[in-house]
Amino acid sequence: MTTDTSPPGRNHDHDHVHHHDNARRRPGSRLLASSVALALAAVAVTSSAHAAGAGPAHGRRVELAVHGGTAVVDTASLAVRAHTRDGRDLTLSAPAGTDLGHPGPVTRTGAAQARWSYPERGIDVTARTDHGRLSLRLTAHRDTSVSWPVTGTDATASALQLPRGEGLDIPAGDPFWTTGEGALAGSAVDVGAELTLPLWGYSLGRGAGVSYLTPTDIGTTLGFTAPGGRLRATARHAFDSGEGTRDYTVTFALTDGNPVAPAADYRSYLTERGQLGSLRRKIAKNPAVGRLLGAFHAYTWGEARQTAGIERLRKLGVDRMWLGYDGEPYPGRAAVRAARKAGYLIGPYDSFANGQDPRTADAPNAIWPGTVYPDFCVRDAKGEPRTGFGGRGCYLSSRAFARAEKTHHYLADRTRSMVANGADSYFLDVDATGELFRDHGEGHRMTKAEDRAHRLARMRRIADRGLVLGSESAQAWANKAVAFDHGGATPVADGMWRLQKDREKWGGYYPENAPGVFFKPVDLPAGLAKAMYDPRYRAPLYETALHGSLVNTERWELSYEKLPAQKTTRALLAMLYNTPLNYVLDGASLDKHGAELAALQRYFAPLHKAAGTEQLTAFRQMTADRTVQRTVFGKGVLTVTANFGTTAYRGLPGGCVDARLKGDDAPRRLCPAKLPRG
Repeated sequence: MTTDTSPPGRNHDHDHVHHHDNARRRPGSRLLASSVALALAAVAVTSSAHAAGAGPAHGRRVELAVHGGTAVVDTASLAVRAHTRDGRDLTLSAPAGTDLGHPGPVTRTGAAQARWSYPERGIDVTARTDHGRLSLRLTAHRDTSVSWPVTGTDATASALQLPRGEGLDIPAGDPFWTTGEGALAGSAVDVGAELTLPLWGYSLGRGAGVSYLTPTDIGTTLGFTAPGGRLRATARHAFDSGEGTRDYTVTFALTDGNPVAPAADYRSYLTERGQLGSLRRKIAKNPAVGRLLGAFHAYTWGEARQTAGIERLRKLGVDRMWLGYDGEPYPGRAAVRAARKAGYLIGPYDSFANGQDPRTADAPNAIWPGTVYPDFCVRDAKGEPRTGFGGRGCYLSSRAFARAEKTHHYLADRTRSMVANGADSYFLDVDATGELFRDHGEGHRMTKAEDRAHRLARMRRIADRGLVLGSESAQAWANKAVAFDHGGATPVADGMWRLQKDREKWGGYYPENAPGVFFKPVDLPAGLAKAMYDPRYRAPLYETALHGSLVNTERWELSYEKLPAQKTTRALLAMLYNTPLNYVLDGASLDKHGAELAALQRYFAPLHKAAGTEQLTAFRQMTADRTVQRTVFGKGVLTVTANFGTTAYRGLPGGCVDARLKGDDAPRRLCPAKLPRG
């Protein structure tokens, strides 16, 4: 029997269980139900106005049957309530924070759809049922903005789910997150740029919750307040014709309150639209992708990118690795052959995002032929180039490259040259993240949505060359294009970027054979460590949505050895989420940490080979203090229980993890702190 999984500050005591079979049995549950099951939701539409144009508009209600109950929209304010099948009355959104003006009459346009407008604001609204969700689409006829939905206002709101990195499950009244070091109140995030998934959610007391999806993520921000010490989240959308953001859609789904339910809802949403990728299909198309299963990831320096270093890994018993490299000298053909013979993937780090003056460039991948720099620079509305990463050069326009590619082949030539040594993988920095640009440059103007489309197209071209493609912190829209990403697993808090700027503490880019930025161990400040790695606040949202489509790891500058105090927690999280560890390696680190790496990889490999292509189908917290957590992949293909605490749980010691593959007679145990450490 599981018990209350609430960390301090949560006021509900329901069992945080999520399994795809539960969706048809439990009122309010959506989770990982198939689109067929979700379509069983009733689709009747009712309104206080029974005919088009009938009666006054003010105070009208539009009611739509959704999975688990009925949603009610107040057209006067866009407040949204739900009546659940078990008799609960829930607030899904308070009235909009923007004065919408008087609404026009409600028009029924079908059995599951209604329309009305706000003439003073220049906004038309369409409300409909979408696979059991309530979907509201706002279309503006002029540039304006709307603050809505206003969420977390229900009296039973107990926790906020936020896809920062892998995902957070934050008690609504926890002082650390309201006014303390991790305070969200007073801040805002760009949904299209700073969240890994376009969603958030709330648990609403016992056995209930709500999922919010914002597929129109560009132009949408999510702001946080804490009135009365309780976290609220309010979305704001900017309707801008120049940005191409005149449409805004939000969907609402009733859930059973499980922390990963919003991500499960989003996985269903992607599946319904054919937008969810599949590692199985990627492997069928390119068998080399299969070598990601069971592999740890590592960026290499010095000996580690040479034949001798690769052979050392193999002799340690490491049967799968992804080996990346940045900066010269690149591995030669002999080293690449050795890696491929060992069953590893190997490939370069590259970026199409930065251009510098070839005479002064400090990175080879920032040097481009001819006048790419500065002609392809992204330019702001004043015509000034957008300064590149780290204040170097400029960001380059994806549209400029797209227009030139047919005749100049800049990107194809770059890719070909980077893998001339026989490499079979490619890491393309930035392209799959939310760092998108509005470009005003003459001849290559584009919106952020067009930038996204150009990036997707060029990522697909690289994958179609037979290369195993990865990118940085891949957002959900890129999940079909890439096979892996580095960074999506890391819930970076603002303090991390400030710490990284302190080169004395964090390390710099020297020495070249072992840059401190990657190799120097760092002790995180207590507040930052809590915000990022306290397992009580973590939830596998990203894996729930995308596991089985791509392989997700932490950021490359946060290698496993970079944060010594978090090693055990990070190892347990990796095993619990069925995600690889990410390393940086040189000859010295192979000497010091090679045996430990090999032991961890030997434990992980059979688990990931079996379940890496499966979806995460269940997530539970097994104890009241939420230090013991469990995941299930597929139909019981793999069950993992991690004990982040200090006392044993049913024979599982603190700091250890048990994994059981289907058919195993006994669980496989790993206690990372007991492994040999240098």
